Amino acid sequence: MSEYAQIEWGLPRSMTPRFSARLIQSGCHLDFLADRAGLIGEWATDALQQLEQSFPEFIKQLEGTLRTGELDPQKQHCVILACNGLRCEADTLGSYGYVYLVIYPCVSSPNPESP
Repeated sequence: MSEYAQIEWGLPRSMTPRFSARLIQSGCHLDFLADRAGLIGEWATDALQQLEQSFPEFIKQLEGTLRTGELDPQKQHCVILACNGLRCEADTLGSYGYVYLVIYPCVSSPNPESP
């Protein structure tokens, strides 16, 4: 039985679970292609529902960052957004036409005690 490496289309990150995608940029509009996206790791049913509900809002916010120039197709700059308990990191990586993203659940960790 052979193993195949899973293609990750979005920004490379190590946390799991995560959703990774490469969007196509047309001006200030983003198009999602399902064959350029994937889920990595085990997702709880409620987290998948959060992702499904939040994804359109993330796209809307990312299109806004393209309009303001915060996300620039010619320059590498990571934008971080949050919505409905999820965090989205996106960057064009200077690719002139693609936006790479990763979405993952926000994990609140306890404050470490100071020594």
